[in-house]
Amino acid sequence: MIAIAWIITNYGRKIAHRENLDMYQSNPPPSPKDILPTMYELPSENPEEPGLPDEFHLFQPELLRLTFRPPHYPQERIFTASDLNLYYDTHHTQWYKRPDWFAVLGVSRLYEQKDLRLSYVVWQEGVSPFVVVELLSPGTEAEDLGQTLREVNLPPTKWEVYEQILKIPYYFVFNRYTDEFQAFGLSKSGYQPLKVEEIGVWLEEIQLGLGLWQGSYQGIERLWLRWYDPQGNWILTPEEQQRQRADKERQRAEQAELEIVRLRELLRNSGLKVPETDIDNLDS
Repeated sequence: MIAIAWIITNYGRKIAHRENLDMYQSNPPPSPKDILPTMYELPSENPEEPGLPDEFHLFQPELLRLTFRPPHYPQERIFTASDLNLYYDTHHTQWYKRPDWFAVLGVSRLYEQKDLRLSYVVWQEGVSPFVVVELLSPGTEAEDLGQTLREVNLPPTKWEVYEQILKIPYYFVFNRYTDEFQAFGLSKSGYQPLKVEEIGVWLEEIQLGLGLWQGSYQGIERLWLRWYDPQGNWILTPEEQQRQRADKERQRAEQAELEIVRLRELLRNSGLKVPETDIDNLDS
């Protein structure tokens, strides 16, 4: 009787176990987007990280943002950010990196098309950045260039996150103290150095290049990173576009005034008398 009872009990356990398996197999596992923290629940700043260290870390990312205009992507489907928490690991939801500048393609400019982002949470967005730029500082140079090893029980380095976890296609590093510009492209074996041509590095996928421009931005003359188009022209900021339009309008007005002066002289030499107002109206 004891043996029969044991068989019945174990058979019942197996049936229950099989039913539990069927239950889990019939229902797909929940999406990380549904069960993991959102940007509203994750910290967007760390009191121990004071934030932007100097003005260059304000101006340079701003110039990158203003000139990043991939021709095949509407602006409402592009997100760029600087010094924003980038959450990347579904198993360690509190781990993040804070790139100096990055761009994501094919996502809404606003989170869920309504809110400004507090952070960029990869498992919520479903899209990793396409390009990251780090501005070297003396204290971050080794990690930014992949020259540090991950310590036990600590988050991975920036290089590891960008290369191995998020697999970001392009990674750029700029040292403003030496004006050294380094570029890396993702291959099957990891990041490989890209040759920096005379003007910069061309990204065929987005029909844009990134290079070093000598000029004045925010009243500061130096080498700046900025984007250029297929013709090698530096992409203008909205302020530069407005200034360019104003210059063209002024030139047009000056040319019209010179034409009026020429016509007056021509009529005077021919002996004809034409009222000044009639000549002035030639420009209208």
